[in-house]
Amino acid sequence: MRRSAMSFLSFSLLLTAAPLAMAGSGTVWVTPHESYSSSVGVLGCKVNTDRIAYWPSAVDCTNICVSLTYQGRTVHLLKVDQSAGAHDVSYDAWNYLYTGFSATEKPAAGGATAMEYQDVDVSACSDLIHTDDGKLPLSASNSMNYLASCLGQKDSWVGRNYALYNIMDPLCSWGYDERCTLDWPAANQGTCPHTLGTPEALNAPVYNIRYPTGEKVLASSGQTVATGGASASSAGSAGHPAPRGSIGLVMVYGILTCWFLRWR
Repeated sequence: MRRSAMSFLSFSLLLTAAPLAMAGSGTVWVTPHESYSSSVGVLGCKVNTDRIAYWPSAVDCTNICVSLTYQGRTVHLLKVDQSAGAHDVSYDAWNYLYTGFSATEKPAAGGATAMEYQDVDVSACSDLIHTDDGKLPLSASNSMNYLASCLGQKDSWVGRNYALYNIMDPLCSWGYDERCTLDWPAANQGTCPHTLGTPEALNAPVYNIRYPTGEKVLASSGQTVATGGASASSAGSAGHPAPRGSIGLVMVYGILTCWFLRWR
């Protein structure tokens, strides 16, 4: 009987400690990644795309900030995308850790490098989020599954600190740069000043740093940007609109999105 009680107590303590185990640390083999993306719809025009982690684990609702250290240098990264298995990070972040210089200044090439990571409080990544109130910018069209899961977790950071925008894609190529409201749980889609999911070309460019040349390019088209232009971390600044060649496909996508949301 005593053994059963002790076993039950040990199991209870394990369950209690499980949420704490989610915040991890250790060594990972880190590789450079040049193209911004977000599987949960975080908007690249409103975050620092030079400081993103693309890791194998699913994007969490609280542990979305990680510190990465190599040879005495440390950067903080937003974990807003999931990789197929590698521990990728933005090329500029990898280059700084590897060489001490930005990829646009002294670009380097290399493979997986052992680095130390630590999950940290989101406040350490506050300068990487470029909304006026510091809330995580999400696509009202394509982030609802992720947001619903976070709203379903009591006191999750994302559930308490999200902002929905009427922008259709993480590269901010289509939609309207406007806030939407969400009457959760009465409604499962946002209410925006313009129709949700309208494929209007948006002038809010996102930039990538090309590996291994260090060239700054438009994420939507791959077009090289002149040195000295807006930085890859700029949010909502003026720039080139989305390429018109794909407008037909995006319009179809927008119509299907609106139809789906209307008849859910």
